[in-house]
Amino acid sequence: MAKAVPVHILSGFLGSGKTTLLSQAIDYYKQMGKRPAVLMNELGDVNLDGMLVEDDVPMTEMLSGCICCTIRGDLGLELRDLIRDNDPDVIFVECTGAANPIEILEGVTDASLLTELELKSVITVVDAAQLLSHLEHGKGKTFRLMQDQIRCATQLIVNKIDLVSPVQLPRIEHAIRELNAVAPMTATIRCQVDLSLLEKLESQQGAVSAASAGTGASCGHTHHEHGECCNDPSHSHDHEAGEHRGHRSHDHTASHHSHDHVMVYTHYFDGPIDSEQFEALVGRLPQEVYRAKGILRFTDTASPFLFQYAYREMDFVKIAPKEQVPNVAVFIGEHFSKERLASELAALEQKD
Repeated sequence: MAKAVPVHILSGFLGSGKTTLLSQAIDYYKQMGKRPAVLMNELGDVNLDGMLVEDDVPMTEMLSGCICCTIRGDLGLELRDLIRDNDPDVIFVECTGAANPIEILEGVTDASLLTELELKSVITVVDAAQLLSHLEHGKGKTFRLMQDQIRCATQLIVNKIDLVSPVQLPRIEHAIRELNAVAPMTATIRCQVDLSLLEKLESQQGAVSAASAGTGASCGHTHHEHGECCNDPSHSHDHEAGEHRGHRSHDHTASHHSHDHVMVYTHYFDGPIDSEQFEALVGRLPQEVYRAKGILRFTDTASPFLFQYAYREMDFVKIAPKEQVPNVAVFIGEHFSKERLASELAALEQKD
């Protein structure tokens, strides 16, 4: 199995300093002898921020739309091509300030169905002065979007603190903590942070856990888009008869963070698994797992299946991919034990 490429999402409202952080992160990885790549999203037809990225850094531009709505469906293909064509060591997804992180998180996990990657962090850059202004003068859609971006962060950077007084800073930090009580928070000028943090996050086994003080739904739009699902977990899949293939024992230990909230666990299988055992496992999922999806190969069928799960309903659709795709399942929820889930999924590969 190929090593999964770590992905970091850079979030934050317009003008907060995301591109400044991106430029510093790129320089950091290049100094370490690694190859970073960038997927940059702009609402307009011209990517002005992308002009600040050096020419030797592989970059994909997604223009005239927001990743989390009009062009989200292209995100998986763009990430796949970026990995296939450039073989990067790390990818940064910088999204427009109008984007909602939970939808981008969904888009990245969609991409993990096409190629080996793992979301390692959602870093939200908060403009201290801008947030203070909204706290004092305004609510509205802009303020709600800023709140969503803060809620969904796994890392918080409170930037431009030189533009507010020391007396105002505690109020800003308190407002942020009311939205996200657990994500590490760093106050900065021009996004000057210790970027070795990114490598530490990448060294952790398993995918990101997005800390949030609210509920999963409060991080943004409803994120259960899929086709019709059957109601009976014991339904048939129209499986074809196929030879049973042996499995090897593998260690797929998941990362576990002490303050997880909105969590994503991505599990790559090294071989086909038994369909009935997988269905039984899904039927036992705790209610805290509210979304799952994947591309799966079973021992009792020759064709791969697209798997969808939401609202305790599951659906399997036979597919015929034109190229090699991972054998993978992605689980999204709140406060569930990734270690237990990883162990149960690994056990499916060990059963003959």
